[in-house]
Amino acid sequence: MPRLKQQLRTTTFLLTLRYMVLFFLSATILMAVINWAIGGYVERRADDAVEVAVRTFGGLYQLGGLKAIAPLITARQAAEDRGDAFYLLADRDYKAVLGNLPTWPDLQATEDGWVAFSFLRDDGETVSARGKVVALQPDGWLLVAREARAFGALEQILERAFVAVLGVTLLLAFSGGLLMSNDVLRRVNSINRAARQIMAGDLSQRMPTTGTRDEFDELSRNLNAMLNQIESLMGSVRHMSDNVAHDLRTPLTRLRNRLETLRAKATDAEIDDIDACLEDADGLLSTFGSLLSIARIESGASDEALGAVDLTAVTRDACELYQALAEEKQIKLNCEVAQGARVLGDRNLIFQALTNLLDNAIKYTPPMGTVTARAQPADDHVLLTVADSGPGIPETRRGQVLERFYRLDESRSAPGAGLGLSLVNAIAQRHKATIQLEDNQPGLRVCLAFPAAQAA
Repeated sequence: MPRLKQQLRTTTFLLTLRYMVLFFLSATILMAVINWAIGGYVERRADDAVEVAVRTFGGLYQLGGLKAIAPLITARQAAEDRGDAFYLLADRDYKAVLGNLPTWPDLQATEDGWVAFSFLRDDGETVSARGKVVALQPDGWLLVAREARAFGALEQILERAFVAVLGVTLLLAFSGGLLMSNDVLRRVNSINRAARQIMAGDLSQRMPTTGTRDEFDELSRNLNAMLNQIESLMGSVRHMSDNVAHDLRTPLTRLRNRLETLRAKATDAEIDDIDACLEDADGLLSTFGSLLSIARIESGASDEALGAVDLTAVTRDACELYQALAEEKQIKLNCEVAQGARVLGDRNLIFQALTNLLDNAIKYTPPMGTVTARAQPADDHVLLTVADSGPGIPETRRGQVLERFYRLDESRSAPGAGLGLSLVNAIAQRHKATIQLEDNQPGLRVCLAFPAAQAA
């Protein structure tokens, strides 16, 4: 049923419906024109038959009188279908002598020189007819007429045929629309599935093609060419940043070692300056270490490390690690965990993501604030949440803070390189988890939804 509803909303099916309505209107107009043309033709043929009969009876009367036309009237009324033609021979006083009308009807003259009348048939049906009167003086009168609706039976047949043909055509059009929309929907859904995988971070996915070289194949080829270029550019950027981080890590380590050597020989006045240099070197080494960690996680280098992870224990360990730092900053650190919070993943990576979130939360939460770490199962996934009572992040900027080196203007004075949430995002993608940044009123709430161990 959901797929049928989806088919009924496709552009192809809606276009088919428009053509069905247009076809219905066109067929209705065509049927009306055909009925009008055939009706006019049949009526003219009926009038011509009456004219011929009038001339025939008039000529026979001139040649042989009543004796000549009486046999012809009898023969014609026997040969004619019931209700198609009417003949009535009457005397001078309009009393019926011969014919298939019981009495002389009440005639009404029309503008075209004909007469019209109605009479009640034996079965109780009222019949309307039109015809002409022939004066057979001095013997009497002859009425020759045809039913006014001689086209009625044919019209009913045409209407039934029209309804049948139109019904079958609309049914075929509806079925064809469903088939065409199903084909289009199948191809669009395959493109959407590939697009969702690409949006989830798998840039190796490509739009499917069928080899028909139609507009969908052309669209897929253009999108694939664009994706190839995007993947190449992003790969180049990542490769360059990873190489820079890797190449600079060694000289920075040597620089730090030399600073420590100098510190051992320095005077008291020089130690403070050397300590500041050591702190900057440690910050740079931490930044490059985070970059290398992100690169390793995104490359999937730790696939073999996946296993059952108890988020309850991981959350407790992380809270114990940061409890002293929270107390030092006069921040209340709550740990709320539930049993059964198990996922499939890398324990070290998940622990690293949680400690990054706790470090950020404690860093930006003011004294007397609250930070809460929570792990709890929910349906077919497990939620790992870290909430604080700090300044939070504006809703319009929450997507940007997951990018590398992005920092809010108000947090640039704080230590860090803007890689904490990027690392958390990379770990979440590695575990097929979704990350969501929400307003904690006040503060920020970061929620990681991991697939449960059974679902994974």
